[in-house]
Amino acid sequence: MIQTLHKASYASCKNIMGYVHLIFLSTFLSVSMTSETFEAMEGEALVIKCPQWSSSVKFTWYHMDTSKIIPAEEEGSRVFSSKRFLWFLPTSREDSGNYTCVIHFSNNRTKSFDMSVHVHPYKRGICFPSQIRYPNDTGRGKIVCPTIDNYKNATIIQWYKDCKPLQGERYFKAEKYIFINNPRKEDDGYYTCRFIYTHKGNIFNVSATRIFISKEKHSPLPPQILFPKDKDVIEVELGAALSLKCQARLGIKKQPIAVVTWDVDNVPVRYLDFSRFNEKTNFFEGRAQEYYRETTLHINEIKKEDLQANFTCVAVNEMHNTKATVTLQLKAPREVGLPNILLITGSLVLLVAIAVSVILYQSFRVDIVLLYREVFQPYSVKDDGKIYDAYVIYPRNHTNEANFVEYFVYQIMPDILENECGYKLCIHGRDIYPGEDTASAIEKMMQKSRRLIILLTQQLINCKESAYDQHIALYNALIQNDTKAILLEMETIGNYEKLQESLKFIIKQQGTIKWKEEHTVHPQSSNSRFWKQVRYHMPLTLKSSYPANAG
Repeated sequence: MIQTLHKASYASCKNIMGYVHLIFLSTFLSVSMTSETFEAMEGEALVIKCPQWSSSVKFTWYHMDTSKIIPAEEEGSRVFSSKRFLWFLPTSREDSGNYTCVIHFSNNRTKSFDMSVHVHPYKRGICFPSQIRYPNDTGRGKIVCPTIDNYKNATIIQWYKDCKPLQGERYFKAEKYIFINNPRKEDDGYYTCRFIYTHKGNIFNVSATRIFISKEKHSPLPPQILFPKDKDVIEVELGAALSLKCQARLGIKKQPIAVVTWDVDNVPVRYLDFSRFNEKTNFFEGRAQEYYRETTLHINEIKKEDLQANFTCVAVNEMHNTKATVTLQLKAPREVGLPNILLITGSLVLLVAIAVSVILYQSFRVDIVLLYREVFQPYSVKDDGKIYDAYVIYPRNHTNEANFVEYFVYQIMPDILENECGYKLCIHGRDIYPGEDTASAIEKMMQKSRRLIILLTQQLINCKESAYDQHIALYNALIQNDTKAILLEMETIGNYEKLQESLKFIIKQQGTIKWKEEHTVHPQSSNSRFWKQVRYHMPLTLKSSYPANAG
């Protein structure tokens, strides 16, 4: 059935530009669009046409899905256009889609018509698909073969009623139609004409079905339950709710007797426990005024006894009744197939690998980072304005007695960090000379250092007046957050209770590096655990390489 969609003016031109991109529209263009659906059987011929206007107009056909013009017939063409006709010789499943016929008038106006084509697959043993039906056009007994006028010189070879060859004296067969003498209610049903069409020596089959309804108000058909299928088994879970739908076709137009209901072990639902079972029914009309009813059985809770019960849908009209019975069974436990086993195993292996990697990294983080620096040498080339890699803060001895801490600061530390590893240290007493403004020099040197190395000893803890450089260092590390501090615990400090709060805060955040080597005057190895930890916290060296024993 053709339905008018809209009549557009110039402002609506953009709505059709997507598929009529080759048509030039003037300011006086008027476009009228309608829509019609054509159903066809795969492998048969199909010819559709635009409405007839006059012989002077021009027709152009487009495939809307590809926005391409469908050309005229050429040698070997299967799909082609000819004036107001579009030909499929024969149809293929790929032909399903949307098409447009554009009529061009002499005054530059156009009209376009949308055509939807649906090609149904051919299935052996199945008669004419229910979708390929045309509505009844008369109730007086005349049934015209649909679409036959589109096929020049077509010849009807057989008429069918409800898929059975039509026979009997009551049926008068003309060239394009049949006439039923004195039609009765039992004549209602589906009539199919099958004809052959010859084009350039090639013969094609065409079939078209029309529903016939007499002048009576309604027409029952043998009730047909569409779903569920008889003997279906439905999987359920105990304690869960379930909805069972039953849909049946009962005739043409609304039926005076139309019942679709559920029985449980031959007992109608209306007589059962309403708290567990209830049903809801509605009806609707389908294509060609076919009348359907649908009833849904709601089970609030599945119990064990339901697994042994028969649930039967009963469809009744004035002609007949039919039934479809389903049963319930518990859902089978899900089996773990080989792909799932492989997936689970792979996931476990991946998780174990990740866990082992994390543990190894935590255990050997220092060695991994140092090895990475040695292999890939990711030394910094950025000019950050710094001169020193670290400023060293240590408790200075005010007596003339030599101690190990000073020996460590002036001898061991330069040998390892400067000579072997390529770092540059700033040490008070060595790099800040007498005569300079001590406070100003210390602050300046710290600003030009990338790290602060603080040596923790009992002397530093017991000193009531902390050194000025220690105050500045803690200010930079805590307040300005400008320079990272490295704490070297040269002697056992204990629980750090006697330390000032600022040092205790830094220790809590990052801990200390404990000196556990023998106090000796001999230089220590840069590959010892102590020096590896120091190097780990030091910035990247500016040298591209340093001696091999640096690690």
